[in-house]
Amino acid sequence: MYRLALIALVALTALVLSSSADAFQCPKLVKQINDATAQRFDATAANAKQAAADAQALHAAGKHAESEQKAKDALASLGVKS
Repeated sequence: MYRLALIALVALTALVLSSSADAFQCPKLVKQINDATAQRFDATAANAKQAAADAQALHAAGKHAESEQKAKDALASLGVKS
């Protein structure tokens, strides 16, 4: 019984730590977009800046998977590897 409880505790801890790690990816990607578009004033950069703002809003709302995808798409449109 003790062994089963220990395994469950370790599995739960791993799950909690892995899901919170995803939450920290969003701001990093948004910063990459902002850095890549800092000196650009074309339409692609403007769209990427808007996508970064949308990704930040999704991150704040707790929708990390959607936020990460939006940010990665914006980076791809800029030609930046995420």
